[in-house]
Amino acid sequence: MTKNPEVIIIGGGLAGLTAAIHLSQKGLKITLIEKSGFPRHKVCGEYISNEILPYLKWLGADVSELHPTTISNFEFSTHNGKMAKAKLPLGGFGISRYALDYFLYQKAIENGCIILKEAVHNIIFSDDAFTVTTSNQVLTSKMVLGAYGKRSAVDQVLSRDFINKNSPWLAVKAHYSGNFPDDVVGLYNFKGGYCGVSKVENNSINICYLADYATFKKYKNIDEYQRNVLCNNPHLKNIFEKSKLLFDHPITISQISFDKKRPVENHVLMIGDAAGLIHPLCGNGMAMAIHSAKIASELVLNFYSGKIESRDLLEKNYTQCWKMHFGKRIRTGRLLAKVLTLPLITNMLIAIAVAIPAVLPRIIKQTHGKPIAIN
Repeated sequence: MTKNPEVIIIGGGLAGLTAAIHLSQKGLKITLIEKSGFPRHKVCGEYISNEILPYLKWLGADVSELHPTTISNFEFSTHNGKMAKAKLPLGGFGISRYALDYFLYQKAIENGCIILKEAVHNIIFSDDAFTVTTSNQVLTSKMVLGAYGKRSAVDQVLSRDFINKNSPWLAVKAHYSGNFPDDVVGLYNFKGGYCGVSKVENNSINICYLADYATFKKYKNIDEYQRNVLCNNPHLKNIFEKSKLLFDHPITISQISFDKKRPVENHVLMIGDAAGLIHPLCGNGMAMAIHSAKIASELVLNFYSGKIESRDLLEKNYTQCWKMHFGKRIRTGRLLAKVLTLPLITNMLIAIAVAIPAVLPRIIKQTHGKPIAIN
């Protein structure tokens, strides 16, 4: 079976679903390919900066319907418990990927998008068009967006540079019941990683951490690792001791790469984590994914309308826009990640942040954007 949509989107996360809604809202025929079903949980910090709210409302996706938590405060602690606190410059909200992705999925369906639950096996670009082969069919299109996340078999198909390099990072996430402030997103350092904690809808606490695999593998299981490593931070110990796991077991992903990626690969426009991954400690990957979908969608619409006259110009414009909006954020994230592995420097930063309250909000601003303008 061969389909000929105007845009094929590979991946049904935040970036892919947002792009599907945007493009279909403007009249393009969209086929989105996602190998997993909806709804489902994902390893994710589940805090989103308010910078994307104007755009989501413009799309007709008012997340207030999902009853997210309102987050206005940030706290950060070293592995030995020294704490700094700050107001978030823009504020944000807490919502699970289980709820948000399904919400956007339903909006995409309402807009007439075709969503296929299949895996992509091959992508070929020839004669100014793409041929995408899935487990069940072959599709052709003039445009493909890659929105398949941090790491995928599609990266192997496209021979991306980072995919053959080993990465030391493992991520673990679960929801808990317990006592944690509704209005706080916390980042707690521990030896070999850092842990984000915030409330999402239904009074659940999302706990998601990034761990160095070399440290993690010394322990038999996740529970043992959390008890012996994370709980050396007294704030994390208090959170875990007063919380009850709501999942059957935590979910994990491994080989998370923070290496540089190109926003365009083999003429595929990459959006979300497929284009570039900011360290989770910066707490803004979800907003970046949604914003990147807006940027790509607007340029694709200009390409189809003739305002952008060639594919080469489209790709150059997207690369420039992506770097302009996200390049500095990702560089800052890499720098912060390196700094936070050095206990002495981390302790000094905490002391400065406590003594000079304006320091922490300024750092936060370097990894967050301004409210997205709607033209």
